Amino acid sequence: MKNLFATRWGIIVVGIAIGVLAPLLQFFGNPGNMGICVACFVRDIAGALGLHRAAVVQYMRPEIIGFVLGSFFAAHAFKEFKPRLGSAPIVRFILGVFAMIGALVFLGCPWRALLRLAGGDLNAIFGLLGLTVGIWIGTMFLRNGYNLGRAYKTHAAAGWVFPLVMVGFLLLLIIDLQSRGEAGDSLLFYSVEGPGSMHAPLILSLIIGLVVGFLAQKSRFCTMGAIRDLILFRQTHLFLGLLGLVIAAFITNLILNQFNPGFAGQPVAHTMHFWNFAGMTLAGLAFALAGGCPGRQLFLAGEGDGDAAIFAIGMIVGAAFAHNLGLASSASGATPGGIVAVIIGMVVCLAIGSTMREKVI
Repeated sequence: MKNLFATRWGIIVVGIAIGVLAPLLQFFGNPGNMGICVACFVRDIAGALGLHRAAVVQYMRPEIIGFVLGSFFAAHAFKEFKPRLGSAPIVRFILGVFAMIGALVFLGCPWRALLRLAGGDLNAIFGLLGLTVGIWIGTMFLRNGYNLGRAYKTHAAAGWVFPLVMVGFLLLLIIDLQSRGEAGDSLLFYSVEGPGSMHAPLILSLIIGLVVGFLAQKSRFCTMGAIRDLILFRQTHLFLGLLGLVIAAFITNLILNQFNPGFAGQPVAHTMHFWNFAGMTLAGLAFALAGGCPGRQLFLAGEGDGDAAIFAIGMIVGAAFAHNLGLASSASGATPGGIVAVIIGMVVCLAIGSTMREKVI
């Protein structure tokens, strides 16, 4: 059976669907210009688990759980569940850490950069330029033989581990919400103010996460892949999905009165343009070296890719580092620690790209 979601019009429809659903999540309670943000939401999950104690960004985001489980269901339904692992796991973990740090200096993942732009946040332009430059640097390494090696087929149970972790997170959230209502005690941490306190209803967030995970797994939707393919092969297939997302989000924001153009006063954003650019340059390079944007890594983990799961775990740890060590930006801008971390991250990623390569004959 032909995979309609992977066709040219299929990827456009998936992009449009994400572009409509993300602003709707914002309308129903998620933070401004953050209907969906993989980096921010993974950061919130790290906070909910107590891995960092930044009180304003702690919530077990159901969207992330839905992304993984939606991909898991799609992969099983269409016999695409392929457990594999073994391709330089420690390197992927480090890339996940620095990808998250770069994203939190910018304050958003590639999806949020697009959604910020569609909501009128012009600071996102510098983030998207940085993302493109980072991916471009990554493509130069790919052209010169960069390769983390092949992954190997493994036991089916290994491919189930990360989705089962997500099931555990969901059960923990549901049980904890019920127990909080009875006794006031909490297993998880919850923000009472700030972005972490702003969220759409649990059921709506989970359903939309499942839908997006299902569609993205079938369509291979990936922001990094879209830009990489455009640079390397002049292919516009995946890039059309990004255009569909931005246009649909822009129109939806206009309808919902969520479009607010400008640089200053944007939600969960800052105006230090160079560090918006530099943070996403680091993130884009890490995504390119790891083989996918953060959303794509979650979808791959859902279909049994243990290497993608390691990258995702690296993002969780990176979020903990970013807030425990004062590396994440705020509305005031990038921090001194964040600036140093971006420089260190670029050095590390450039070293990985330069040394982990096969000779090109």
